[in-house]
Amino acid sequence: MSSTLSMEQQHHHRRRQGESLPIWPPPQASVYDENEHSSSSDSESSSSCSSSSHLFTPGMSRPSSLITSTSSTTSSPNYPTSHFLPKLVCPTPRLYNRDGRAEVGSDLSLRKLSINTDFSVEREIEDDEDEGNLNTASAYNEPRSNPTAKSKLMIKETNESSTPLPCPLGDFQTDNLLNAPPSHHQNTNNPSVLRYHDESVAPLSLHRNSTKNHDGDHNYGDRCSTPIYNHPASVWGLFGGGLDCHTSESWLKRKVAFVTGITGQDGSYLTELLLSKGYTVHGLIRRSSSFNTSRLQHLWRDQHSKSPNKLFLHYGDLTDSANLVGVIARTQPSEVYNLAAQSHVKVSFEMAEYTGDVDGIGTLRLLEAIRTCGLEKLTRFYQASTSELYGKVKCTPQNEDTPFHPRSPYGVAKLYAYWMTVNYREAYGMFTSNGILFNHESPRRGRTFVSRKITRAVAEIYLGKQDCMWMGNLDAKRDWGHAKDYVEGMWRMLQHEQPDDFVLATGETHTVRSLITLSFSVLSIPLKWVGSGLDEHAFRMDISPPKIVVRIDPRYFRPAEVDLLLGDPTKAENQLNWKRRWGWEELVRDMVESDVRSAKGLVEDHN
Repeated sequence: MSSTLSMEQQHHHRRRQGESLPIWPPPQASVYDENEHSSSSDSESSSSCSSSSHLFTPGMSRPSSLITSTSSTTSSPNYPTSHFLPKLVCPTPRLYNRDGRAEVGSDLSLRKLSINTDFSVEREIEDDEDEGNLNTASAYNEPRSNPTAKSKLMIKETNESSTPLPCPLGDFQTDNLLNAPPSHHQNTNNPSVLRYHDESVAPLSLHRNSTKNHDGDHNYGDRCSTPIYNHPASVWGLFGGGLDCHTSESWLKRKVAFVTGITGQDGSYLTELLLSKGYTVHGLIRRSSSFNTSRLQHLWRDQHSKSPNKLFLHYGDLTDSANLVGVIARTQPSEVYNLAAQSHVKVSFEMAEYTGDVDGIGTLRLLEAIRTCGLEKLTRFYQASTSELYGKVKCTPQNEDTPFHPRSPYGVAKLYAYWMTVNYREAYGMFTSNGILFNHESPRRGRTFVSRKITRAVAEIYLGKQDCMWMGNLDAKRDWGHAKDYVEGMWRMLQHEQPDDFVLATGETHTVRSLITLSFSVLSIPLKWVGSGLDEHAFRMDISPPKIVVRIDPRYFRPAEVDLLLGDPTKAENQLNWKRRWGWEELVRDMVESDVRSAKGLVEDHN
C-alpha cells in the first residue's frame, strides 16, 4: 500500500480486503461528511458536527449583508450550516426615523448564516456595534430641537418580534424567570417560590406534560435548569402521591435515609445499623479511580441477586449544589445524616480553604437542597459536629452549654456548620440536630488518625515488620469511645420528639501515652518510658537487650494544640436513653487484635 495514502484511506482499503483492524487514533465521525461526502478536513468536520439546528455558538457570525467584517489571516474557515439548520425566517427589529417611516427592514434567514470559529473577530464586531448602539441611544434622548438628533435613526421593536419561534434558539439557557407571572416578583424573598425543575432533579413520577401552574398554563420547557416560578401548592405534587398527605411522623415511618460520608468509619457503621432496622439507605460517594467502598463491601448485594438491595450509592460531592438538589429530589429521604467532611485536624492547617468549603459551606448546601426540594417540614437532618469546637476549653467537662473556642481550620469550619444547623432550625422550623461527638474509634478508623496509627504500628512491631513508631504530643488528653456506640446516638437524635443538640462522650479522658502503653500490653509487651520533651522515648522490655519502639518527631505537633477534651453526656443519657456499651480497654483490644489479623494477611485491610 502506498505510503501517501491517508490513515482513513488505508482503513477503507483494509475493509475492502476483508480486514477488521482498528486504526489509532480513531477518526472523528461527522454527520456532514456522511451525508454530503464533503472533502473538508477532519478539523472542519469535527467543528461542523458540534453545531445543531437549535443551538447558536458564541462564534456564530451574522449575514454578510448586514455586517461587513475585515478578513483575518488567522481566522478559521467558515462552515455552511444549511445542512443542519431548517428554513427558518426570524423577524428582526426595523429601523425607523422620527416621522415613524420605516427606513430599513429585513428578515434574517438562518440558511444564510455561517459559523466562524475565530471568536476574536466576532468580539471586535460586537464591540463596534455596542459603540453604535450607545451613540444611537444618546441621540434619541437629545431634545427635538437638536438638528443632529433628528437625523439619527432609532430602533423600534415590531410586534412580529414577540411571535414565538418554531424552535428554541438556546438549548440550555431558557430563562423562564423572565416569563414568570407578576406575583413572582412580589415574592422574591419567599423560600418556597424558586424551585428547580428538570430531568436531573424531578422524580420519575413527575409527568411534566400534564403539570400546570396555578394559572393553568404549562411552564415546563423541554430542558430548563433555571430556577422557575411555581405556585407553592404545586410543588407538593412532585413526589408521587403528594407531600400534603404526609405529616412529619408519617414521613419518618417511610424509613428512607440519605447518608453523606457513607464510605467512612461512621458511615459504614451507621449503614449497618439502619439496614438492621429496615431502612432503605442512600449514600453519597465521590468519584474515584480507585475503589473507595471497601467498608461497605459486606453490605452490598449484586443487582442481579434475588434478594432486594436496600443500599444505593450516588455519585456526588458537598461542593456541588446542583448534584445535592438532584439526589435529594430523587431519594426523597425521611432522614439525612451529614457525616461527610475533611476531618483530619492536622491536614486542615494545610488545606484550610478546602476544609472550610466542604465542612462549612457544604453543610449549608445540603440544608438548602432539602429546602429547595420542599422537604423542610418533613425531612430530619443530623449534623456531625465535633469536640474540636471546644478547642481551648473554658471549663471541664464540656457539655452543650460550654462556650466554643476552636483551634484549627477544621474546628472553625465545623463551628460554622453547627450554627448554620441551629439557624435553619430556628428560622425555618426544620428538624435539625447537632451531635457533638467526642473522639470515637474502631478498627475501621483511617490509618492517618492517631489512634489507628498507634494500634497498626503496635501490630507491625509485634510481627517484626516495623522497628519504631514516631509520635507527636504524648500529653494530649482525649475522651475516646467506640464508633458503634456513637452511631446509635446519631440515630436516636433523629427519633427524638424535638430537634436539639447533644454531646456524646464517655466521661473519661486518657493521654496518647497511655493509649500506646495499653496497646502494647494487649500483646503482652511491657514498655519503659525514658526522658522528657522531644527526647522522650519508650523501650520494649520483653526482649534483651531492650529496644526503642517509640520516639518523638516535632513535625507531628499541631500549630495550635488542644490539650484536654472531656465530655459530659448526661443530657443524651437522660433524654435519648443513650448508653455506651464499649469500655476503654475493650476498644483498644478490639483495634489491636484487628490490626494483628490484618497485618498477618488473614483479613483484608479496608482502611
